[in-house]
Amino acid sequence: MPRLVASSLSTLLVLMVGGDARAAERAATLFGDLGSLHRAVGTRSADAQRYFDQGLTLVYGFNHEEAIRSFEQAGKLDPKLAMAWWGMAVAAGPNINNPAMDEAASKSAHDAVQHAVRLADEASAVDRELIRALAKRYAWPPPADRKALDIAYADAMRVVWKAHPNDPDVGALFAEAMLDLRPWDQWTEDGKPQPGTQEIIATLEAVLANSPNHVGANHYYVHTMEASPHPERALAVADRLGGLAPGAGHLVHMPAHIYIRTGRYDQAIQANQRAIQVDLKYVQRAGRGGFYTIYRAHNYHFLAYAAMFDGQRRVALQAARGMISEVPLEVVRQMPDFADAFLALPVHVMVRFGLWDDILKEPEPPKDLFATAAFWRYGRTVALSVLGRVDEAGKEFDAFKVAQKAVPETRLNGNNPVSAVLEVARYMAEGELEYRRGHGDRAFELLREAVRRDDALRYDEPWGWLQPVRHSLGALLLEQGRVAEAEAVYREDLRLHPGNGWSLRGLAECLHRAGRHQEAAATDLLFQKAWIRSDIPLRVSCFCRTRT
Repeated sequence: MPRLVASSLSTLLVLMVGGDARAAERAATLFGDLGSLHRAVGTRSADAQRYFDQGLTLVYGFNHEEAIRSFEQAGKLDPKLAMAWWGMAVAAGPNINNPAMDEAASKSAHDAVQHAVRLADEASAVDRELIRALAKRYAWPPPADRKALDIAYADAMRVVWKAHPNDPDVGALFAEAMLDLRPWDQWTEDGKPQPGTQEIIATLEAVLANSPNHVGANHYYVHTMEASPHPERALAVADRLGGLAPGAGHLVHMPAHIYIRTGRYDQAIQANQRAIQVDLKYVQRAGRGGFYTIYRAHNYHFLAYAAMFDGQRRVALQAARGMISEVPLEVVRQMPDFADAFLALPVHVMVRFGLWDDILKEPEPPKDLFATAAFWRYGRTVALSVLGRVDEAGKEFDAFKVAQKAVPETRLNGNNPVSAVLEVARYMAEGELEYRRGHGDRAFELLREAVRRDDALRYDEPWGWLQPVRHSLGALLLEQGRVAEAEAVYREDLRLHPGNGWSLRGLAECLHRAGRHQEAAATDLLFQKAWIRSDIPLRVSCFCRTRT
């Protein structure tokens, strides 16, 4: 995620949504539904302790703006509480979803931790060590490249952790410091751990062995393991995490990152539905706005993605429209590089479920939404191709290529440049078009290139390309009677997306047509189980296939 502009500590990253000023101006409040995390910080004020504990929970739950409010209130209630200022500095700093720092945030964090240093004599020995370690993370004036500061902080936290191996907060904070050195990059493309990843795993597993309900360690373990070759190692953590802080929407959502990787699509749906309801209650109390808006939108995005895999069309469409309501145009235009591509979500959902006429009715996006406009052209190209309106589809594809070139290089689609995701769209759309032109071999070349580019995207959840290209490739291969090729395509997709009904349906057809009826019957049963919650019948792995 790109860093957004901030003008002060109290208004860190605030974006006003719908004119609601509460998110920026209101005082801190105790929410009472954030779990039982407690770190004694030596204050005589019971309320200051409560606000500190709440702030630390919110840091672990990635609601950093709200955490700052809580720490500020703790500092007001106990002006000598060094850890309140430490907390403000932690919350103002980088994290895996927002790793950069602008000047205002750098100044705020630096000033806060220096104030903590001045008060540190009143703190416990371990808290003094935490303060001294955090002081290494910030400098004023800030360097052009803060990598050395982040490394210095992680190294200092390693020392604190070795000195205090039974302190769960120290372990969790050290693990997060290490995660921040490689945001969303803990595993290589071939499933090998990056430098430092094994140390993060060992640290978090040590914390969880002694403190299984530590909300930060559980959260960070999910992020560490989700892109690994064995995300199932985090299933017990995922099952536990959703209930540890029931009023923290992002933490309620987080189990979905493991459920989606392990084929538990219905559980991913439920986690995001619960998170959406939790955050709606939070908004009623706290107001709309701030960087946390992105996390709330992420719940809808993830819900649509999981519902697409689960065949729940109504849920996916509602989530797509709901996400747009959470990121209205005025917010998109304040942070277009990050938010623009989000608004294309309804088009992706409609392509997934073959709603070709609805795609053609979708209004053209505003001219300044370059990424959304390009994806809209992609959806129209596929729709017109499948409907057999090949000449119109060719003209639409030409318009797509123009729109693709117009997208600024700075536009992001989650963890990927929009340009990389649009390359998948380009080969997908052209493959569909060439197939309808009767150029089968060329179409399959293009679709295989789309698969290659889809696979090459940086890890993200939801994945940068929401409908696996293999579902289209397999469907059209089967339509042409290329059963063995289609089987290989579906088996690889099931390795990447376990138990998804789309590829189970395609694989079952392959096995029936190959005369392997016992395997086919077993796969049919797996499909029926996978599709039990769907609101659509399914005979093909992609609605781009029109003959069965």
